[in-house]
Amino acid sequence: MNLDIKLHKFDLPDDLAFSDKIAIDCEFMGLNVERDRLCLVQISNGNNDAHIIQLDKENYNAPNLKKLLNDKNIKKIFHFARADMLFIKKYLKVDVQNIECSKIASKLARTFSDKHGLKDLIKEFIGIDVNKQLQTSDFGGELTEKQLKYCANDVIHLHKIFEGLEKILIREKRINLYKSTINFIATRVDLDLASFKDDIWSH
Repeated sequence: MNLDIKLHKFDLPDDLAFSDKIAIDCEFMGLNVERDRLCLVQISNGNNDAHIIQLDKENYNAPNLKKLLNDKNIKKIFHFARADMLFIKKYLKVDVQNIECSKIASKLARTFSDKHGLKDLIKEFIGIDVNKQLQTSDFGGELTEKQLKYCANDVIHLHKIFEGLEKILIREKRINLYKSTINFIATRVDLDLASFKDDIWSH
């Protein structure tokens, strides 16, 4: 598979246009939003393309990216929206609009499985066994070709994966439950930022 991968320093170019449905993923220095910074945001139109934005850690000044994330007319497909939106809100100061999440869709649709990672979904819906070895590599400095390809693989398949999951949700009459859950993600992100990590619904 030939991938069209473009690396952008600090922001998206002014003249770059996207479709009305994009896939988004992020890379961090770690999973602690207070300690570990947001390094990369990768975006795909779903045509084997990946635009990887290497953010400026000094000021996170990325007006074109922020405008895109805040555009209510463009659907954004994440795999684990809760984590990506948390880091985006912390570092880019943006509440992402019009989102979908393949992890939540998978947990509600694929109740026949306990495997809901992106690697598992790519294997089921795309038929490719991807290597996730670089998941824990350092994305904070100069990026290697292998790292860029890894980042691209995290977004180029999300359109097809979500389409497959959505069909199951509709077939099993769980689509409304999914939509209601998606509406709660912004609040879940705010709870995370306020350090409420536990299940607040538990006794």
